[in-house]
Amino acid sequence: MNKKVLIPVILLLALLLGGIAYLYLNLDKQKKANQEMQELAELDKKEMENEYQEFARQYSEMKTQINNDSIVAQLTQEQLRTQELLKELQRVKTNDAREITRLKKELATCRAVIRSYVLEIDSLNRLNENLKTENTRVRGQYEEATRQIENLNTEKSSLSQKVAIAAQLDATGIQMIAKKKNGKSTDKMKECKTIQVNFSIAKNVTATNGIRTLYVRIMTPTGSVLSNGGTFPYENRNLEYSMKKAVEYGGEETSVSTFWNVGEFLQGGSYKVSIFADGHMIGSRNFTFK
Repeated sequence: MNKKVLIPVILLLALLLGGIAYLYLNLDKQKKANQEMQELAELDKKEMENEYQEFARQYSEMKTQINNDSIVAQLTQEQLRTQELLKELQRVKTNDAREITRLKKELATCRAVIRSYVLEIDSLNRLNENLKTENTRVRGQYEEATRQIENLNTEKSSLSQKVAIAAQLDATGIQMIAKKKNGKSTDKMKECKTIQVNFSIAKNVTATNGIRTLYVRIMTPTGSVLSNGGTFPYENRNLEYSMKKAVEYGGEETSVSTFWNVGEFLQGGSYKVSIFADGHMIGSRNFTFK
């Protein structure tokens, strides 16, 4: 073959082979990123299923502790609703973001409802403790109250566990703000120099007061985590976090702001912000940037 023809053919083949190799490596990287995102989504869904199952079990236990037909009927109705939501969650696919978000909101509502029942039962417990002292003087008049006190005392340790679940924190109003060098916000990640994440810890009178360490985890569109190498324990594994902050929590709504200094090129797309505290994911939200 003519040398003038052979050399361009060889160069063309080399370029084609190089292009094929590049496409293969890029597809493999994307596949791994998608797999990690899928694993996290499945982990999130599994945790939601566990909570729904735990709530249904708690309703069954609470019904055995109350001799009030009206409250028992309410507990039964809420238990059936929780079980139905669990069935919906088990049917939904992990990539159905809209349904997962809806069921996550429903989960927060269920948590608030069961918290109110725990507080109501706990209030009855305190009331009946006072009646127990009075019962020594007017035993005949308060025989029914005495039996209720004895039943509630027997289940006091179980109630303590339910109060602990009700005391779990909730992160609300999550915001992810990309800022340029001059401090102004932007929707273009190529201009971003600082990421600011704002949220509030909701009011919770059953939560323990004191210093709480909050972890913020930002997942990029490629499936990687903005991380400085730090990790925290979650579901028998260690997860990387982007930022962490210790705050003084006193049971009232508490505002929190954290910052990430961008030291790498960030591409546009969907970013997921997840908030963790006390070994639980207490809130998450997706944000889209250009």
